[in-house]
Amino acid sequence: MRRAETHGYAGRTQVLCYHAVSDRWNVQWSVTTKQLAEQLEFLVNRGYRAVTFHEAVTSEPSGRTMAITFDDGFASVLELAFPILSSLGLVATIFVVTDFADCKEPLDWPGLEGWRGGVHEREVRGLSWAELEQLTAVGWEVGSHTRTHPRLTQLDDDAVAAELRGSRAACERALGRPCRSLAYPFGDVDARVVAAARAAGYEAAATLPIGVSFTSPLVWPRTGVYRYDSPRRFRLKVSPTVHRLREVFAPVEKFVRA
Repeated sequence: MRRAETHGYAGRTQVLCYHAVSDRWNVQWSVTTKQLAEQLEFLVNRGYRAVTFHEAVTSEPSGRTMAITFDDGFASVLELAFPILSSLGLVATIFVVTDFADCKEPLDWPGLEGWRGGVHEREVRGLSWAELEQLTAVGWEVGSHTRTHPRLTQLDDDAVAAELRGSRAACERALGRPCRSLAYPFGDVDARVVAAARAAGYEAAATLPIGVSFTSPLVWPRTGVYRYDSPRRFRLKVSPTVHRLREVFAPVEKFVRA
């Protein structure tokens, strides 16, 4: 059943946004294996069950529900995150920048360009389609993160459509499964981009701010999780009480109703 617009933080659903996992790469978007394991164990011990992002967004919640998402398609998701999630019986969603799958080149867009050719170049390796298929085979969802990871609000209409439609088509062609979910690169979205996502056939789309005035399937807020998040900070981020307070004091965001 498709979930209607929901005012507030979508009830009991936790939607987490991770990127890379590494014990050596000291950048904000790369959590350590210890952090990831402890954070997910914390939620599991509090009764949360994991579903894919699409299910979390389009179905009514049943008890405490969480969707674990990984943006960009870093190889470390399969190498380091997957064993941790498997040990806990959890599935996740990975949003892939499709032009990099199987191109055998490091992931490369603003913010990552400085890591090519250095000692940490391996950290920006992306997953291939064959590796992504290993994840779908055990219940993970592979969604679109566009073709090249641009700021969509800065592109013209034709370029936005090409990024969204091309990435969705690439996922479906390579994996033989419907691609129904999208994550907006940099969390960068406006009414025009939401309309383009709808026109491209997406049913669910993730952004980053959690203080939006409403949530809907194509404007779904996530909690970003980063290397500098201490255990206390993480617990505050996922606290239902903190979420409710943010709803009360959040400024109204001007998103199109999707």
